Amino acid sequence: MGDLDPDVRELALAIFEANGRLVSAGNDLVAHLGLTSAWWQVLAALRYSPVPLAVASIARNMGLTRQAVQRIVDLLAERGLVAFRPNPHHRRAKLAILTPAGADALLGAERAVASLDQAIVDEIGAARIREATATIQAMVRVISDRLDGPDDH
Repeated sequence: MGDLDPDVRELALAIFEANGRLVSAGNDLVAHLGLTSAWWQVLAALRYSPVPLAVASIARNMGLTRQAVQRIVDLLAERGLVAFRPNPHHRRAKLAILTPAGADALLGAERAVASLDQAIVDEIGAARIREATATIQAMVRVISDRLDGPDDH
């Protein structure tokens, strides 16, 4: 026990590398829309969540600090891409919601990366992508189970 498993290390390093390339490519592909990868991530988190989210929830889901996400959400709100509404569960932690302009910006970002997405599917295959997604999600669950407190998930 205590020995590093080379397969887990390689997976972690591959995820770090993929994240870096995704952020860099995302910045390049959505710059013409006035977005960054981080802004796009927050817009997508709001769009694809089944419920409105507080900033702390977005941060937790994305593995970022609440302060970093708050800065992004505030900037998105200034630009009319996000709005706030009261949170029935917490008076001070308002819920962020996507505005129609935010939905349009997200659609523009998704269109900007569509050809890259398709190239990835064509090269790797949908089944392998789904398997990789399941593997990474399982890895996140193990990490969360081992490192987060019982109230953190």
